[in-house]
Amino acid sequence: MNKNLYSSKRFLEAAKSRGHKIRPIDYSRCYMTISGTDDGQKIFYKGSDLKDIDVIIPRIGATHNLYGTSIVRQFELMNKFALNSSLAIKKARDKLRSLQILSKKGIPMPLTGIADSTQDVDGLINCVGGAPLVVKLLEGTQGLGVVLAETRKAAASVIEALRGLDAYFIVQEFIHEAEGSDIRCFVVGDKVVASMQRTAPPGEFRANIHRGGKGSSVEITDVERALAIKVSKAMRLNVAGVDIIRSSRGPLILEVNSTPGLEGIEKATKVDVAGHIIKFIEKNWRKNKMSGEF
Repeated sequence: MNKNLYSSKRFLEAAKSRGHKIRPIDYSRCYMTISGTDDGQKIFYKGSDLKDIDVIIPRIGATHNLYGTSIVRQFELMNKFALNSSLAIKKARDKLRSLQILSKKGIPMPLTGIADSTQDVDGLINCVGGAPLVVKLLEGTQGLGVVLAETRKAAASVIEALRGLDAYFIVQEFIHEAEGSDIRCFVVGDKVVASMQRTAPPGEFRANIHRGGKGSSVEITDVERALAIKVSKAMRLNVAGVDIIRSSRGPLILEVNSTPGLEGIEKATKVDVAGHIIKFIEKNWRKNKMSGEF
């Protein structure tokens, strides 16, 4: 957790206001020991043993996903409560894997395709209905690595270039009627505690706040609310940012985020999202049990 980031500051404020001791920890500077004994699993930070921590709130950057989730998994081995489990974080970070999980649950989403060989480019473009289409890097975050290919030729060029760099990506149909807007639903437990509409700036189709999108509070439908909660449960996330796009065939899921930021949605909705999360932890941390899934 970077204590200088808005989300980290809000967690610190919310926890302290409710009488909790909270400590920001840079997981990249943690080191650990592993053994076959009952007390052999330990984590150290700046020379201190972190055995007395009861709860962790993982805030893992995409570039450090492997080591970050291994630290969360080590806490789980020590029977500590993780707000989101290491396995759930790993599943959500993999865009393809998360879409496959959601598709099995019957979650509606834009038609999506993936291929390994550039010899199959034409077939890949055809399977999502042709151009325009959206290309998304599997490891992209905050709108980075997302490209709108407006023509078939442009789509083929982007796909061939990315595979030439050994980059993996998905292609998705472009939902025209969304008009550069999506909805971020912030799920905590079994409730959507806040929702905002994100609208892309002129000339842009990505609505992410980090790409210049504007956030505003929005009323979601009962169907959208139920869909966001269903997505969070399918991914086994206690806290999730679920991105929905409105289409002519109903709401569609774009993706799910296991480490959603607080700044955009708190400022847009005036909802104390950090407070909702701390209250959820208070109610649930003693129920923590090892799932056995790694």
